[in-house]
Amino acid sequence: MPQIRISEAARYLGVSDDTVRRWIDNGTLDAEKGPNGRTVVDGLALAKLAQKNAVLPEDTSDIGRSARNRFMGLVTNIVMDTVMAQVELQCGPFRVVSLMSSEAVRELGLELGSVAIAVVKATTVIVETPPQKN
Repeated sequence: MPQIRISEAARYLGVSDDTVRRWIDNGTLDAEKGPNGRTVVDGLALAKLAQKNAVLPEDTSDIGRSARNRFMGLVTNIVMDTVMAQVELQCGPFRVVSLMSSEAVRELGLELGSVAIAVVKATTVIVETPPQKN
């Protein structure tokens, strides 16, 4: 099994080194000394912890869909001309970029700082917006 250093584990989970050390201390994550004497964690155990801690936003749309890869985030950049647009989202630690029509940007009401959801199916990124709350 791959062994991952504490600093790398923290980076993959989006937490601090100290948080990973606390998880080791309280038994949430097992660790051992690697060949160089540094503390390491098992890659599979780290992946399972990442899955367990992953929190998906609630989908209130009641729409059935085959795409499982959905990333909620904030619009950080829009480059738009008369026909096409490039929309950039920051979804947690991930930057997701979508190319779409300028008409779609206007219809979705996308603007800098707005909440949007990137839906990834194969190599296509589809951007959805949550229902507007009145």
